[in-house]
Amino acid sequence: MTRVAIILNPKAGNVKMVNQVDTIQERLRENYDEVSLYKTEYKGHGAELVAELGDEVDILIGAGGDGTINELANAICQREKRPVFGIIPGGTCNDFSRAIGINQNPLLAVEQLLEDNRSLIDVGRSNDEYFLNFWGIGLITQASENINPDTKEVFGRLSYYISTAQTINNPQPFHLKVDADGQNFEGEAVMMIVGNGPFTGGIQAFFPDNNLQDGEFDVLIIKETSLPTFWSIFQSKVFKQSRFNEDIIHFQTKNLKIEADPEQNIDCDGERHHTTPSTLEVLPAYLTVLTGENFSE
Repeated sequence: MTRVAIILNPKAGNVKMVNQVDTIQERLRENYDEVSLYKTEYKGHGAELVAELGDEVDILIGAGGDGTINELANAICQREKRPVFGIIPGGTCNDFSRAIGINQNPLLAVEQLLEDNRSLIDVGRSNDEYFLNFWGIGLITQASENINPDTKEVFGRLSYYISTAQTINNPQPFHLKVDADGQNFEGEAVMMIVGNGPFTGGIQAFFPDNNLQDGEFDVLIIKETSLPTFWSIFQSKVFKQSRFNEDIIHFQTKNLKIEADPEQNIDCDGERHHTTPSTLEVLPAYLTVLTGENFSE
């Protein structure tokens, strides 16, 4: 007997997905023994539902945007027994669903979930917080904080790029100290991003070849002096090349310790709850997810 729970954020940005939930539920019921739908009513409700249902279901499907998926993934990853995690994308960027090959059309995404392609993927942990896509400080956090909600509603993913363009003209450098396996850095920086998955803000901007199953983070540090170079690279998407100049530092590691002065707000998959310092580690093959046909093992 396969028991499935859908946790839906009814306020998700993709109204089409929310309006199709009855169709989604019926399609799942045609293939599984038991399918239940739960709608979140407030921030943190999704995590409470995971705690309540985690031992009772085989597959837990998150239907919502990146914030919803981050909340559910954190709640699942805290558990010793972790149900299989499926995603029906319903937000603006849907970074993790893109990374695992899930179609952005909700009904087509359901058909992919029904194929039951299961993959073990790496998860990042920052102190007591988990992340699937990225961990970042500096410009990436400032750009996210500067997004106008009205602009986001109208322009969707484009709002992130508009905010980045505005933020990059007023960088706020900080002193950064990084200790990692065989890699150390200390000096001025304007941004640091640690990638677990390839997508950030709906595009493969920083680590297009990132692998969710290689057991390593990709780390990118942008010095203040290299900001014009970074911006030109970002605009031209030359980040598809694996080599950067000496002022743009890139390396891979399994764990690292990070300090910043002044303390920096941390952005984990678009959520901002903590500040530096932080200790990061990769949890290899930690979470079983339902993947699309384009996800390569």
